[in-house]
Amino acid sequence: MRHTTVLKSLLLSTILFTLMVTSAHAQSLPTVTVQGEGTVSVDPDEAVVRFGIVTQDEDPEQARARNAKASAEAMNKVRALGVEDSDMRLETLRLQPKQEYNRNTRNYVQVGFEAVREVQVTVKDLEALPTLVAEIIQGGANRLNGVTYQLSDRESVKQDALREAALNARIKATLLAETLGAKVGAVESIAENGISIPRRTFQLETMAMARSADAAAPEPEAYASGQIEVTAQVTVSFFLLNQ
Repeated sequence: MRHTTVLKSLLLSTILFTLMVTSAHAQSLPTVTVQGEGTVSVDPDEAVVRFGIVTQDEDPEQARARNAKASAEAMNKVRALGVEDSDMRLETLRLQPKQEYNRNTRNYVQVGFEAVREVQVTVKDLEALPTLVAEIIQGGANRLNGVTYQLSDRESVKQDALREAALNARIKATLLAETLGAKVGAVESIAENGISIPRRTFQLETMAMARSADAAAPEPEAYASGQIEVTAQVTVSFFLLNQ
């Protein structure tokens, strides 16, 4: 039993000594630290349309009722184009006094009430976007607040950008090392500095406040999305070895 204990102690001492030597050797190696940046350009595959429905009346209840009717018509138009209810979000209805400036009295006077409801729709078929906006306007919306293009699978694009950033860091480190007569070894440390995924937002022309049957939607050319550039940054330290 005592013999086994002595062997275990010797083995543990050998492992610890080896680790200490390896660690000391690694700490004695010079390093090079660089920042890498990677950018991936992708086409957006989703759009978020934000629009408003505004109704007015001298009677606050009538203003609210008219808004509810117009909102239902607009949402039915959206559903008819195949948009799921889970991709539609209605904000809380706001009912507020409607005021106008009186030049004679130089004061604002109340002329009735205004009911406002904001709606957000996520569109997963970008080719249908111009038609959807036109139908929304014809269906009862009278404010088009903008269209934001985005990515449905952000995680995979983030990973691609990180790979590009890591490769860029190694290229930079290799260039610096070879210029000074050394070569890049293993990675000592790596840190993610951040990932930028901008959303492309377009403020399309605001529709007239008054609802009309011939309200015009923006032309299809107005919906050109372009690409989204996803950028990642990393900081990497490499050990340097002699050539």
